[in-house]
Amino acid sequence: MSDPWDRPAGGPPEGRVPYDRAPQPPGPRGGSHDAGPGDRGSRARGGDPDPGDSGGGISGGRAAARAAAHGRGGSRRRGGSRAKRRSGGRRFLRIAAITVSLLVVVTAGAGWWFYQHLNGNITSVSLTNGVGKDSAGKEKADAFGRTPINILVMGSDGRTSTEDCKLGGGCAKTGVQSGGNADVEMVLHISADRSNATVMSIPRDTEVDVPACTDPKTGAKTAGYHGMINSALAYGQACQVATVHQLTNIPIDHFIQVDFSGVVSMSDAVGGVPVCVSGDVYDTYSHLKLSKGTHTLKGVGALEFLRSRHGFGDGSDLGRTYAQHAFLSSLIRKFKSAGTLTNPEAVYKLANAATKALTVDTGLGSVKKLIGLADDVNKVPSKRITFTTMQTAPDPSDSNRVVVGAGAQTLFSTIAGDQALTTAGGGKSAAAKATASPSATAVPASQVTVSVRNGTTVGGRAGDIAGALVKKGFDPATSSGNADATATTTLTYGPGQKGQAQTAAKALGLPSSHLKQGTAAGVTLVIGSDWSSGTSFPGGSGTASAGDTKTALANAHPETADKSSSCAEVSTYKTVEINGVPMTPGQAYAASPGKKDSDD
Repeated sequence: MSDPWDRPAGGPPEGRVPYDRAPQPPGPRGGSHDAGPGDRGSRARGGDPDPGDSGGGISGGRAAARAAAHGRGGSRRRGGSRAKRRSGGRRFLRIAAITVSLLVVVTAGAGWWFYQHLNGNITSVSLTNGVGKDSAGKEKADAFGRTPINILVMGSDGRTSTEDCKLGGGCAKTGVQSGGNADVEMVLHISADRSNATVMSIPRDTEVDVPACTDPKTGAKTAGYHGMINSALAYGQACQVATVHQLTNIPIDHFIQVDFSGVVSMSDAVGGVPVCVSGDVYDTYSHLKLSKGTHTLKGVGALEFLRSRHGFGDGSDLGRTYAQHAFLSSLIRKFKSAGTLTNPEAVYKLANAATKALTVDTGLGSVKKLIGLADDVNKVPSKRITFTTMQTAPDPSDSNRVVVGAGAQTLFSTIAGDQALTTAGGGKSAAAKATASPSATAVPASQVTVSVRNGTTVGGRAGDIAGALVKKGFDPATSSGNADATATTTLTYGPGQKGQAQTAAKALGLPSSHLKQGTAAGVTLVIGSDWSSGTSFPGGSGTASAGDTKTALANAHPETADKSSSCAEVSTYKTVEINGVPMTPGQAYAASPGKKDSDD
């Protein structure tokens, strides 16, 4: 995206004059100030003489001219009026030109100052430093050379400032702290053709393997461990990025991190965000208190809503992610509504608040790049932005934790493969509504032998993919060879071998639309020109197949950003307490009439 404000640092925009060299309004040539209309004395003392006025003043040439005009039939009055009008017109044009010149210089200078000011607000760090250059993955271009964008959005619970301590609490004994956890994690995927987007939340309670990391800023390091996914942020943003990429195999191109005070300032800057709750709610932990219905939340109230986990759903982090999706959907609608981004004052407040509030990777570390990202997001219609939550299952070893659940790998693959989860019309794809045929019985990779054939013009493709399958645990008898040139990659399986084919397709990230049943026994993969590099199928920007989409969205709580009537579901469980007495958030609301609501 071209940016007219993008100029070299340290100077004004091209073609502009610095303040200290700005042109000044010309003063009178013969006196101390410009004469006003009708100020004959000043003109006589300091004005330019009329042609033929050899002596200056009001005698000589001017007197002769007046006498001559009077002698031409009394045209003096008319001629004098025309002269006065011409003189006034010249003066008006001169003043207008000076005013316009000054406005151009001042507004250009102010714009340059604003641009530099916003750039100075931004904090940026490396996407991979301390973890490894390949730790975030790499995007694959589609057939037209376009690439999708995947951004890890993190909400930190860090109390790294006095303001964050005041908003988040918990600093009474420790004081201001030096780190925090990524209690909010969302992968924002924008398709290569900018026609659709997916936002996938990862619950903070998910148990994962954290890779070896070193925070280049603090020196904190780990050799790797198994623990909650949100804890990786303690070793730097690059460690959190690497952990998410390792879990999902989704390339992460950028990250954006915001803390408590950032949420407050940004929600204030947009004038508040409308939210709806399904019933009265008082979360005694986050302090969110709202009556049933729709409310506009600003500042601390917005933060309380986003932090509430005991107020919604079953009181776990899952309920919180659903409420956050409702909040973000509303925020997106407000951004796209008429007037929000056309009001200069509102834009200034939002830009100033956002750049102060965010920590980003160096790839987003300028106003120009953030504007480009905002423009990419703005291209996607609200009805084609799908919010989902990664599927989870209870952790067998800890009832307070979760692990990756059924369907999650397919959701990961649809995002990594740049597949849309909505139709062009904006509804859930037909796949999401379809009744899928019974799934074939899962077959372990070790029991699957694949014959891989190269149907591309790129040498060695079959050997590369066959080798990757063996490394993933497939039967070492998996072989490679050549096939006739073909455009489309196809995985063909024999009668009764659908389960084997699905195991291979899952390992390769191959959508089920590329699978077909043949008559001969065996599983054969023919690589087409749509897969010219890499060992994971790159997919395209089209819509996922019926089976893929249904699996990807199953238990993912999908919802598109245009749903204005969606309300956050208030928990019906006894998830909060007052004076040691457990109760539901609705009961807590009724028991606390003296407590101010969050939108007051």
